[in-house]
Amino acid sequence: MAAPEFILKIREKIGHDPLWIPAVRGVVVNDDGHILLGQRADNGRWALISGLLDPGEHPGPGLVREIFEETAVVAETERMVSVGVSGPVTFPNGDVCDFLDIVFRCRHVSGEPRVNDDESLAVGWFPIDGLPDIRPRDRESIERALAPHDAVHYEP
Repeated sequence: MAAPEFILKIREKIGHDPLWIPAVRGVVVNDDGHILLGQRADNGRWALISGLLDPGEHPGPGLVREIFEETAVVAETERMVSVGVSGPVTFPNGDVCDFLDIVFRCRHVSGEPRVNDDESLAVGWFPIDGLPDIRPRDRESIERALAPHDAVHYEP
């Protein structure tokens, strides 16, 4: 998983200094109520599908793009679930980033999940009572996305 070209160009100018990056995550739900997860290639952990937005890209369409690029699943955003901040994160090369994390509930439209790029080792649907070990933050996002429609949650 190489850094996007626009990030590399910014890094040429600012070095390892902190960088603010908008990111999106999706709680994709199919007709059976199962959740789409990917096993990340960078750390082997199961997680919600996520990605970085390109410059000028709107969050909803950017997430739909990321879901398709990573899993070959076509999804549609239904509503925003939460907005939060992750970081600062220091990467092994010394780069520092803070991520604006925007989470959406999404509906499965079509496609069977498969590994569709180099960011995942595996992808698949999981019943809510059979989720693999995932980060607490992803579990909280799933719970919020499955709860009755509520206002967007702003994480501290």
